Amino acid sequence: MKQPTASQTPVLETRGLTVRFGGHVAVNSVSCAFSAGSLTAIVGPNGAGKTTYFNLISGQIPVSAGEVFLFGENISKLSTPMRTRRGIGRAFQLTNLFPFLSVQENVRIAVQARAGIGANMFGMWSGHRELIEKANMILEQVALTKQAYVQARALPHGDQRKLEVGLMLALEPEVFMFDEPTAGMSVDEVPVILDLIKKIKDQGDKTLLLVEHKMDVVRELADRIIVLHNGTLVADGDPETVIASDIVQEAYLGAAPDKSKEAKK
Repeated sequence: MKQPTASQTPVLETRGLTVRFGGHVAVNSVSCAFSAGSLTAIVGPNGAGKTTYFNLISGQIPVSAGEVFLFGENISKLSTPMRTRRGIGRAFQLTNLFPFLSVQENVRIAVQARAGIGANMFGMWSGHRELIEKANMILEQVALTKQAYVQARALPHGDQRKLEVGLMLALEPEVFMFDEPTAGMSVDEVPVILDLIKKIKDQGDKTLLLVEHKMDVVRELADRIIVLHNGTLVADGDPETVIASDIVQEAYLGAAPDKSKEAKK
């Protein structure tokens, strides 16, 4: 597990991050730092605050208290598009695509946005061959070359998830946030997404956060696990230690605490 040292500035950090909806505290003063080259899985039971924590980091909802830092810069007041431009990439539980555009056009828009060459989606491409080639390369990475001219809305769910990862790759973020990337996928489709995430991780210079219910996926990918329960951070450590802890066995896996440990005390 790669944790930032005292002399290092974390790539991403939350300090006392809190959000309240009426009288309900959905995320309760969560402080956590994330460094480059590591993949942190965020786990917990339904309603634990995992996706809400993601929403606070990426700016989908405003914080009630606390702060979000990216490379030491306080980005708590920035809009979601501004955070994206600073380097936060987000893939959602539900796909977030341009449904009536083709697969290639979806990726082209993201490539163009990253290059900052203007808002004219169709008029700019003839003079930017290298950007078209980059879009096509990304389609190859996510195994969607054959579907390049299919409307995004016509893709099966698994291919839509792959396209969403392609959009994130096109934006070249420093932080990749995956919210249940394998949800709704068939057994055959899951390895493609997991392989993509592994390749991003293996670059060694990106920071990855993963919300995932499937513990086999967590074990395979994570360097570190943090556990949220009722909006509170209750565990943080290496996968083997955290998965074996009583708090995870009880709160996440639904198992009863190990009474034999208490008996030996």
